[in-house]
Parts: sequence; C-alpha cells; structure tokens
Amino acid sequence: MNFNKSQELYKQGLEHLVGAVNSPVRAFSSVGGNPLFIKKAKGSKIIDVDGNRYIDLVLSYGPMILGHRHRKVERAISKSLKYGYTFGASTENEIKLAEIVCSAFPAMDKVRFVNSGTEAVISGIRLARAFTGRDKIIKFSGCYHGHQDALLVAAGSGLATLSLPGSKGVPDAAVENTLISTYNNIESVKEHFKKHNDIAGVIIEPVGGNMGVVIPQGSFLEELKQLTLQNGALLIADEVMTGFRSKFGGAQELFNVEADITCLGKVIGGGFPVGAYGARNEIMEMVAPLGEMYQAGTLSGNPIAMAAGISTLNELKKQNPYETFEKVAGKIQYFLENSAKKYGVEITVNRFGSMMNPFFTCEKVTNFQEAQTTNTDKFAIFFWEMIRNGVFLPPSQFEAWFLSSALTKRDIKNLEIAIDRSMKAVSKSI
Repeated sequence: MNFNKSQELYKQGLEHLVGAVNSPVRAFSSVGGNPLFIKKAKGSKIIDVDGNRYIDLVLSYGPMILGHRHRKVERAISKSLKYGYTFGASTENEIKLAEIVCSAFPAMDKVRFVNSGTEAVISGIRLARAFTGRDKIIKFSGCYHGHQDALLVAAGSGLATLSLPGSKGVPDAAVENTLISTYNNIESVKEHFKKHNDIAGVIIEPVGGNMGVVIPQGSFLEELKQLTLQNGALLIADEVMTGFRSKFGGAQELFNVEADITCLGKVIGGGFPVGAYGARNEIMEMVAPLGEMYQAGTLSGNPIAMAAGISTLNELKKQNPYETFEKVAGKIQYFLENSAKKYGVEITVNRFGSMMNPFFTCEKVTNFQEAQTTNTDKFAIFFWEMIRNGVFLPPSQFEAWFLSSALTKRDIKNLEIAIDRSMKAVSKSI
C-alpha cells in the first residue's frame, strides 16, 4: 500500500490551504504522517487518490449512516438538481423534512434549519438566553459544540469553575459567561447554580462524541434535567452526533430525558451541510419572524440538502437498522477486547448504538479527565496499522467511530482480521 499521490497533494495543498486541510483533524497531527486524500466512495467503502480501498468507519464523522451514495438518496438529489440549486426562498421540502424531524422528537413542536451543527448550537444558545433573559451557559469539559467563541473553553488545571479561552483569538470577555462542569459529575453543576442566579441553560452532548465515546452514568441526565427545572434554566441537548444514530430520533428518549432545546446535524442532511435547532412552541416562537431573537441564513433550507435529508430519514425509518447496529457494534467490541487480551494490550471500549471507540487505558472512561489517561502513542500505531489493513478510522483517539447500514458480513470479518493484526502491532511497541 502506497500513499504517493496523497503525499503529493499534501505538498501542493500547503501553498494555498492552511496546513493543506480545511478542518484541523484532517491534518493527522495526533497520529503522525501525512493526511490521506479521498477520491470517491460507495456503500461501506472509501477510496483514496492512490486507489487504496478502506472500510469506512469515519462516514464523514457520522452523516453517512446508510453508507455512501445510497441509490435512493442519489435519486432524490438528482431530481432536486434539475429544478435548481438554491433560491433564497421557501420550498415545500423544508416543510416535509421539518415534519419528519419534529415527529421523531416528542418535545419538538417547531424546528429551524441552518447550515451546520455549529450554527445550530450558536442559535440554540442564543435562544436559551432570549427565552430566559439570562446570560450564563454551563458546558462540560470535553464536550465540543462547534467553534464559536463562547464555547471554545477549557477547564483550567481541572478546576470546574475556571473558564479560560481554549483558542487564540478568543478574548476573555467572550467566555466570561461560560461555566465549565465535569461530565457525569452532577455536583459540579450544582456548584454553579449555587453561585449564580443568571444561568440561562446547560448544554450537553447526551453521549460525548469528541472525547471518545463517553456514556452518561446512572441518572446523570435525569438529575441534570431536574436541576435546570428547579433553577429556571433550559437544558440544551447537542444531538448533532447522536441524533438518529441509536434510534429513529435522539438519545434523549433512550435516557428518559427531554431537553428544552435540541440541536441537530449530520444524519438529517444525508451528507449535505445541514443543521437544525428545535423546541416546544413557547420557546421557538421567540425566533424571528415570530419573536425578537434574530437568526437568519441565505442558504438555510437549501433544496438539495432538504431532498437528501428527506430521502435519508425515510430510508432510515424503513430499514430500522438499530438492532443490527447494536449487534455489529457488540461484535467489534468483542474483536477489540479479545485481541487486546490476546496480546496483553490495555484497552477500554466505550460504545453507544452505532458509535464506539477504544481507549488505550485500563481505566474506566466516564469524563474528559479519564479519557486523557489513554495512551495516544499506542492509538497512533493502531490507527496506521488499521489503515494498512484497509480500515479508515478517524485520525484521533478522541473521535468516535461510526457504523453504517451498508456494512457487509465480509466487512465485519475483515474488521476482525484488521483489528487482530493492528493490536499485535501495538503489543510489539510496549
């Protein structure tokens, strides 16, 4: 397996693209080596410019839940293209997709489509502030909600109350209303409510997907909901990753929690740039043109993206692949744990529905601090060995793997072989 053309494109890209990429994780910084450049994909496979073929467990970080270029989705896109690309005006498909999305979330009466998960979260937080008349937002260390200034925050020295900008270019003033708590630690949230009476909302990924896959423990989410109710704040669920991934709808229902505002993306666009935020009527009627919270977007509700989203969700509902996802994810977990035991490698595997990943640590991982006990050097070895064995993984220990309904029995067998070989390579580095 060679990567000559990818290396050539990387060198060319350095001249006019920042780091030769348009999103930092694509740079392969945490695993070393040069990034791969992709040429095409179909079904469960993705193919790079050198012709190397991989089982795709990245799936564009989640949206390709049916696999690449599903025939029904392609047909819907082709049909929509014949009528035009964008109009800056309303179309019938916006109404159709809104009906599908709202029907899948019991607490959602109205939805507003935007162009990305980041935009959905920005708008959801603005809405929480508008509705409550308050300014402060609580977020959790390790949960990523897009690159907006107010949420690019890291906890300083593990102190749950200290908010520091996590990126150059973010002024202190931009994060002064952002409070940091520890995921799965309800006491860290209670402390903020004791000290502040102007908290508009708490934003959380119901299942963490950007510190690896981290699952809420016990009644954590239910207690969080009760805490917001008691203090007049709103619970904002960032289901950009988890939406439609574990069931037809969101993770909230599985954990018996209804958020006040839900932010979506990924799957609802069927591979196109789409985000959304929604809530019950009394909250959403704060949004212009019904209310005084302004949010707009020329390309929001793009007709081609709406067509792809409708087709994807209709097919997903028809397939109902969630029981199969659970079985396949269980098999992959077994492959990982069995091979690790066989070669004496310490790992912890976390999974939720069609999302999963292994941490190279013997510690239980329930928050960002525990996730950081993982051995990222071992992950880098594992990553490249999986690439050489035909499996495309996210080039970061802290990104979730995703499954698609296009995976075949042969793919699963090949995954078993690749995992065993890759874990053996890791063991030789110990």
